[in-house]
Amino acid sequence: MSDKTNPGNYFEDFTLGQEIVHATPRTVSEGDVALYTALYGMRFAVNSSDVFAMDLDYEVAPVDDLLAFHIVFGKTVPDISLNAVANLGYAAGRFGAPVNPGDTLTATSTVIGLKENSNGKTGVVYVRSVGRNQVDEMVVDYVRWVMVRKRDTAAPAPEAVVPDLPKAVAAADLLVPEDLSLEDYDTELAGSPHLWDDYAAGEKIDHVDGMTIEEAEHMMATRLYQNTAKVHFNQFTEGQGRFGRRLIYGGHIISLARSLSFNGLANAFRVVAINGGRHVAPTFAGDTIHAWTEVLETLEIPGRSDVGALRLRTVATKDKPCADFPDRDGDGAYDPSVVLDFDYTVLMPRR
Repeated sequence: MSDKTNPGNYFEDFTLGQEIVHATPRTVSEGDVALYTALYGMRFAVNSSDVFAMDLDYEVAPVDDLLAFHIVFGKTVPDISLNAVANLGYAAGRFGAPVNPGDTLTATSTVIGLKENSNGKTGVVYVRSVGRNQVDEMVVDYVRWVMVRKRDTAAPAPEAVVPDLPKAVAAADLLVPEDLSLEDYDTELAGSPHLWDDYAAGEKIDHVDGMTIEEAEHMMATRLYQNTAKVHFNQFTEGQGRFGRRLIYGGHIISLARSLSFNGLANAFRVVAINGGRHVAPTFAGDTIHAWTEVLETLEIPGRSDVGALRLRTVATKDKPCADFPDRDGDGAYDPSVVLDFDYTVLMPRR
């Protein structure tokens, strides 16, 4: 049989410090933005209107931050998680230069941790992935860890190395464009009068609405990011697997939750950090996603009096509205409806 095809890396193929250049470069187009809007219904004004964005000194309406994240993530899949059992978590994520239509994104990853599981059949791979634009500016930089199958269960386990990761990105490390000007920020056009000063740590917001996932939508979204993970597409193989059907890409749920969060957080115009996250349970076509958000911290931005940051925890559920904020029980177990627990930081204008 020809050896020209790529079967993906198994756990024993990774080595500590390994650097991987991912194929292929991707030029982001206005078509990508339109399709992303059609899939999730994003309504944040800075990503929707060139005029609104230029009033804040952006060149044009920038690409939604999570679209940029998904494109970079998709680049890494063939090399990092093609043979994954599950994507386990995120940490230390920062967004850098805004991405505009016409920008070309590339991705690289460095293996920063390895730990074989006790069953000897899988192991956890920790990678730091960096996405850059055509002038080598960082657009997103994040750590994720993923459980990957072993090709040969008899292969010796590597020395266990688990990286020490921060609980959250510090305010001083958040990247705020120096030329960002919020003097002409229009709250009426943005859709909400509530600014940074109106939110308090501990506050919980029910985003009220829900979106039902259609089979074609999640597959189209995942193809948009050129994410080749078999679990999302191939019913012939996945029909024989643990769940008997295709899994929804976890990033699809992140974007749905972010879109739903507009109702209550309409002025959260930029995602600047991914502090942590967990895909708690699988989702499938036909599930209806709801979301609620807790404000974890209100953060001052050093040297800026016009913009602040909110560290948020958004929880997405399936087939259960969030009026009672479904969460963990007294023993730490999640409510059965919870599918995503996502810790991230956004920018918001101040009064």
